[in-house]
Amino acid sequence: MENFSREIAIIFKNPWVVKFTIAFVGLLIIRGLMFLLRRSFAKYVIDSPTSYRVRKLVTIFGYFVVILFLAIVFKDRLGGLTVAIGVAGAGVAFALQEVIASVAGWAAIIFANFYSTGDRVQLGGIRGDVIDIGVLRTTLMELGEWVKGDQYTGRIVRIANSFVFKEPVFNYSSDFPYIWDELTVPITHTSDYVLAQGILENILAEIVGAYANHAKRSWKSVAKRYLVEEVMVDPTVWLSFNDNWIEFNLRYVVDIKARRLTKHHLFGRILQEFDKVSDRIAIASTTMQIIHPEIPAINRTAPKPAAPK
Repeated sequence: MENFSREIAIIFKNPWVVKFTIAFVGLLIIRGLMFLLRRSFAKYVIDSPTSYRVRKLVTIFGYFVVILFLAIVFKDRLGGLTVAIGVAGAGVAFALQEVIASVAGWAAIIFANFYSTGDRVQLGGIRGDVIDIGVLRTTLMELGEWVKGDQYTGRIVRIANSFVFKEPVFNYSSDFPYIWDELTVPITHTSDYVLAQGILENILAEIVGAYANHAKRSWKSVAKRYLVEEVMVDPTVWLSFNDNWIEFNLRYVVDIKARRLTKHHLFGRILQEFDKVSDRIAIASTTMQIIHPEIPAINRTAPKPAAPK
C-alpha cells in the first residue's frame, strides 16, 4: 500500500498529469452546471420556441466556458505548442474544409439572419420547415415530394450549413411572412359573368381579407429595409376569356403555412355560392366526344396486271 501511494505521488508530481486531472474534473463540473441550468430554465419557460432558444443559448455558453477554462488551465503550455498547432492546423484545415465551411455557414445563419427555427425555407433544392440549426447542419422537416400541397412528408433532412454559400436560400416566412397565391375558375360563355365576379370578390374578402390587412403592415417594413416598389396586396379578381370559356383568376396573399387549407376553403365556398345560382352560372369544362363512324370496307384484292400487247 505504501508503494502504491508513493507511485501515485510520483505520477502527480508530473505537471501534465495535474493539469489534465484538473481539466477533467473541471469539465465534469461545467457539464453538471449546464445540466442544472437547463433544468432550472425549463421550469419557467413553457412555450416550445422560447425553450428551444434558451437551450441553444445555454449550450453555446457552455462551449464558451469550456474553451475559456481549458485556456486558463493550459495557459503556460500554449506558447510552446504554437508551432505544432500551426503545422497541424494547416493539415486539419485542408482535410476538414467542408466542416470549416459549415461552421462559417452557421455563423452566417446566426448573425446575418439567413433564417431561424420555424421558418419555411428551400435549401439545396429541398423545401421544409427549419426545426433545428446546429453548428454543422440545419435540420428540416421536409415538405412536398410525393405529397401534394405544402404538407409534411415525415422525412427529417439534415443539410450542411455550407450550402448557404453555394446555392440560393429561399425563405418563405422571414421578412414578409406571406406569399401570393392564385386559383382559376372557368365558367361558360352563357353564364352571368358580372354576378360571378361579384360572388368571387365577396368570397375572397370573407376568407382572405384579414391576411391582406396584416400583409399591408408587413410590406411597409419590407419597403423600409429593401428597395422595393409598392404592390397591391388586396385580393383581386381578374377576368379573361377564350374560345372555350370565361376565366376568372383569383389572386390573394396568404400565410405560407395556411396555403392549402385556404385554397380548400375558397373552392368549397365557390361551389356553394355557384350552386345557389346554378340557373345563371355554370362551371365550364372541356368535353370531348369520340365518334366511331362506320369504316368502309377495303377491297384487298389487288388488280391483275394487264397483259402485254
